[in-house]
Amino acid sequence: MPNGAQALLRTLVEAGVNVCFTNPGTSEMHFVAALDDAPDMRAVLTLFEGVATGAADGYGRMAGKPAATLLHLGCGLGNGLANLHNARKARTPVVNIVGDHATYHVRYDAPLQSDIETIARNFSGWLRTSQNVEQLCRDVAEAIDAAKGPPGQVATLIVPADLSWSACQSKAPALRREAPPVAADSRLAEAANALRKGNKAALLLGGSALRERALVAASRIAGATGAKLLAEAFPARLQRGAGLPPIERVAYLAELASVQLAGLDNLILVDAKAPVSFFAYPGQKSYLVPENCRVIELNSPAQDAVGSLERLAARVGADQQIPALQAPIRPKRPVGKFTAEKVCKAVGHLLLTTQSLSTRRRRPA
Repeated sequence: MPNGAQALLRTLVEAGVNVCFTNPGTSEMHFVAALDDAPDMRAVLTLFEGVATGAADGYGRMAGKPAATLLHLGCGLGNGLANLHNARKARTPVVNIVGDHATYHVRYDAPLQSDIETIARNFSGWLRTSQNVEQLCRDVAEAIDAAKGPPGQVATLIVPADLSWSACQSKAPALRREAPPVAADSRLAEAANALRKGNKAALLLGGSALRERALVAASRIAGATGAKLLAEAFPARLQRGAGLPPIERVAYLAELASVQLAGLDNLILVDAKAPVSFFAYPGQKSYLVPENCRVIELNSPAQDAVGSLERLAARVGADQQIPALQAPIRPKRPVGKFTAEKVCKAVGHLLLTTQSLSTRRRRPA
């Protein structure tokens, strides 16, 4: 009969979570042992918890699905907080698994005992401590479901050690979420009217709106209406380069961002928040939207940003508009002493040279 750790791993793999970034300790050893029976789970050992949480954040952003972490007690969780904070802000899907002392050992207040839930509450959109082994698989399944969203979030599951080594007969239920809805008709109408008026408008894109399909729809809208395209200052992930629409990022410094936003009559937010200064400065505004600019939130993070943009494009007659796309630019081969900039140019030069040669070889004689 499998134990709780084996059932936990089986649930993760069956739900499509097949990478786990780990920095385990004594409380997680049964999970580590169970990895021998889970060939479909790739475990990546890290030497510091901040590396594990940072890797899970980066994986979730690029893969579009959650990885798992495995951390040791509240102390290990505390060491990974900075990158879990980043994951929360980026709405990255992460299944954050934290081991704890056995349930019957907690009352002795051992040297490494801590209030893990209090630590985890700062960045977790979903949080639970498993109470018994028969509930463990359901808890794992619900954590995965919560992490996927939308919006994506950090889902933290705390697993007492005795649940991992106890026999477990339960199996996770199949949890299915409905497809996220597009923006409400009222929001689509409000945004379309603002774009049609001919006033100075901008689309501020963030989150899932900065992927190729959404960028193309936004570029069509901008081409048909004259709206400005802007991206969040620090997007979770931004697809860019040759063959994709160019987009200007909001500047980090408040003074420069204020120049970019100056004169706007309407700012349409697409999976983004209204821009604010990263810090407060004497004599500077914290809220960077111009005073008389109307802010329209097209969709919430729980809604389909791509579908919302495509419907907005249809409303303003831009669905057949040809999007503006970046042309490929081959950097010249740098000469002289290497600098960071020249290294980047050298890589770009070699990459495009290799692609060009490969294309020539594939051409029929």
